[in-house]
Amino acid sequence: MKSSIFKYVFIIFVIIIMVIAFFVIKNNESKQQAESETSETNNQDIVREIRLGIAQCDTLNPLMTNNKNVQDITKLIYEPLVDISSDYKAIPTLATEWAKQDATTYIIKLRENVKWSDGERFTSADVQFTYDKLKENSSIYSPNLSHVTMLEIVDDYTVKMYLDEEVPFFEYYLTFPILSKTFYDTQDYYNTGIVPVGTGKYKVDSVQENYITLTKNTNWWDRDTELSLEKINVNVYDSVGELYNAFKLGNVDIVSTNNNNIQDYIGTIGYNIKEIKGREHDFIVLNTQNELLANQEVRKAISYSIDKNNIVSNVFQNKYYTSSFPLDYGSWVYQEQDVSSGYNPEQANQLLSENGWSYRNGYWQKTQNGRTQRIEINLIVRASNSTQVTVAENIKTQLESQGIRMNIQQYSDEQYNLAIQNKSYDMILCSMNLSPNPDMSLFFGDNNLANYTNDEVSTIMDEVKNTTDEETIKKDYTRLAEIYKTDIPYISLYTNKHTIAYNTELVGEINSNWFNPFCGIETWYK
Repeated sequence: MKSSIFKYVFIIFVIIIMVIAFFVIKNNESKQQAESETSETNNQDIVREIRLGIAQCDTLNPLMTNNKNVQDITKLIYEPLVDISSDYKAIPTLATEWAKQDATTYIIKLRENVKWSDGERFTSADVQFTYDKLKENSSIYSPNLSHVTMLEIVDDYTVKMYLDEEVPFFEYYLTFPILSKTFYDTQDYYNTGIVPVGTGKYKVDSVQENYITLTKNTNWWDRDTELSLEKINVNVYDSVGELYNAFKLGNVDIVSTNNNNIQDYIGTIGYNIKEIKGREHDFIVLNTQNELLANQEVRKAISYSIDKNNIVSNVFQNKYYTSSFPLDYGSWVYQEQDVSSGYNPEQANQLLSENGWSYRNGYWQKTQNGRTQRIEINLIVRASNSTQVTVAENIKTQLESQGIRMNIQQYSDEQYNLAIQNKSYDMILCSMNLSPNPDMSLFFGDNNLANYTNDEVSTIMDEVKNTTDEETIKKDYTRLAEIYKTDIPYISLYTNKHTIAYNTELVGEINSNWFNPFCGIETWYK
């Protein structure tokens, strides 16, 4: 009897537990559903946006502005025929392909089914309009077309460009922004206050005196790329100092600058930073037709005797990068193989000794046919460039400690330019702003700065001009770098730093470069 009672009690207890469990599970499911619905509602309400800044905005017409800050912003609104990727590769944009018909004629196919942000159709007439404006007016982009003598419209989506001479990697000159002919036929081209149209990822939603709003361009042709970033608020400031202060206060999410002293303005904490090699490249040209510098061992000894780290540390307070090749800034054509500075004074001494030079009375010298020759060279610098004069003095101290005498010749700008033109120098300290274009004609082409000749180099230079095979180009440039470092017609010294400072709350991978600080911006947001 007792066992039956316990049996019924147990059954009732189990039933009660099951009922309670049922209601607990149902209650949890309801909560989860409510939380999910709330989360979805919240996500729908969130507008993913970031804040940018412009200092001294002059116009949103990219052909007319001289402000690098504005040029960068307008790359979000307008598009070129060919754009530049984060590793400085030419990538199809409004042009889908390009080909050489002969050495000085290019045929360019345009992307079809592209619309301007106002809904109008993009055609070759827009390319012709932009070409004409660049030829008529002085623009930061006008040099891109300096070798183009004529543009011919073949059809709505094909144009031809005729050049006055062969231009290696000509596609890199097609990076100028394209304007809408239809829009500017009804608007004053010179009016800086109009709300422009473009074909880019983002369109101008509104323009106010101190505020510009960009939103996603629903007409953008690339349907495969998701624009996670929906809105860009651009604050306009009267000065760069105000822009930096706004970043420091958290009112701007990202700044891009070549200013080596940026931390003096924005502090050192409260943000993330990405430093990359900039486009300012300084190097020494060695005149290989000079009696002394025609000797490869002398050129090598000079290179081995220069401590680039010493220069970067003592002259630039480690705010520059040492460099060993002009394209070691991250170009897709060349992956840096040797990260050392090349400094090896012992190797310099051994090299000179093995080639008949003797170290006497503090200098290297050689006696041949009764004539004594001392390693003594002149280095030309611009007198107006005080930093380069300091660099030259540093190099002079280093070389003379190695027994290589060097005289610094400070030239006026006019004298300096004439020396470059006539190649009337032993060595000359040069500075150049690099281009995304990987063309090395300045260094290895006909009439190059170093008066340098090499049959293998000539063959390589011809090959890279006439191939589109990427692996061949990479192989050739790797070989060019090897020759550059072994034959020493030039000595690359250093490259400036380009700094990207950004809000710690910014989501997305920063793939900025000095050509476009907003590479991949469509994936960023806060």
